Amino acid sequence: MSLRNLYIAATSQHVGKTTSTLGLAASFKKAGINIGYCKPVGQMHVEIKNSVVDKDAVLFADLLKLDICPEVHSPVILGKGSTSLYLDNPESYDLESKIIHANKLLSEQHDGTIFEGTGHPGVGSVADISNARVAKMLDAKVVMIVEGGIGSAIDKLNMSLSLFRELDVPIMGVIINKVIPEKREIVEKYVGKWLVKKNLKLLGVVPYDNMLAYPLIWTISKAIEGDFEHFKEKGFNKVANILAGSVVDKDQLLKSTDNLLVVSSRVLDESIQTIRSHSYEDMEESPLSGIIVTGEGEISEDSLEYINQFNLPVVRTELDTYGVVIKISKLEVKINRRTPWKIAKAIELIQENVNIPYMIDQLKD
Repeated sequence: MSLRNLYIAATSQHVGKTTSTLGLAASFKKAGINIGYCKPVGQMHVEIKNSVVDKDAVLFADLLKLDICPEVHSPVILGKGSTSLYLDNPESYDLESKIIHANKLLSEQHDGTIFEGTGHPGVGSVADISNARVAKMLDAKVVMIVEGGIGSAIDKLNMSLSLFRELDVPIMGVIINKVIPEKREIVEKYVGKWLVKKNLKLLGVVPYDNMLAYPLIWTISKAIEGDFEHFKEKGFNKVANILAGSVVDKDQLLKSTDNLLVVSSRVLDESIQTIRSHSYEDMEESPLSGIIVTGEGEISEDSLEYINQFNLPVVRTELDTYGVVIKISKLEVKINRRTPWKIAKAIELIQENVNIPYMIDQLKD
């Protein structure tokens, strides 16, 4: 089977481009397609094999069992400082040829390739490799991801699609992501009406799922400039709920074992005593996934006993409790290889809510 290239674009950052791409790649693979992946223009990168690759390429290499190769899976990185370097001497950077070369190699290795865009459609324009231009040079069909809503979604779609229309890039359809479940029907109805007028296909409406917004304690620690004092190796515990201060609600506490306690050192003992009294005596797990301790006070022996009993990661920070909660509320949580539950959930959401057979049929040569 030979498939045309598929390009995943989005109206802006943080609308679920990577999670959608994960679900699509896994679905194509499940359908028996030897699907490839490429992040043609990356920004956030890691070092592999003495080269830099976009961090998303590493994630997809794990999913699709690819032997990651920078020139194939992440041909262009526009990192910090790239803008001025390119504008000062554009003739020294043949970025387009790198992308075309990656496409050639991928077409030799796979039935088809999913190319994941970067940011909003205009990202990369400074180096003449905007999302629209890259999709054009790859002769790809585009799927546009937009965050749930009605008026705001339509406004963003109209603006974002204009760059692709300008270059006559074919749009396969639109996926509306992160839709509040109670509003799904009305969003599908009215955004769908607008899409019909524009002769565009609604490929799916994906509900918002809290699990995809769960951060890791390690991520929170970086955001609050904290230091691990105990069980740093447990920093990859996920956080589903924040318990702030000494007021701990029993019903909320027992809903999950992924609660993060954010508390001043002055009332840590009181908080842990409350948690002990609310928890069942025979519980083998703590309802906490970790503790953020604010202030300079020492941790008592009683609290340390509880921390050691359940191997709870403890982070100290100079921020107060309110400051920590505000920092956490502003976190943009990204999916990565350290969040396997998010990967599984992303795949499940796409497979259940997007018209995969239609997409595959539209990509057949």
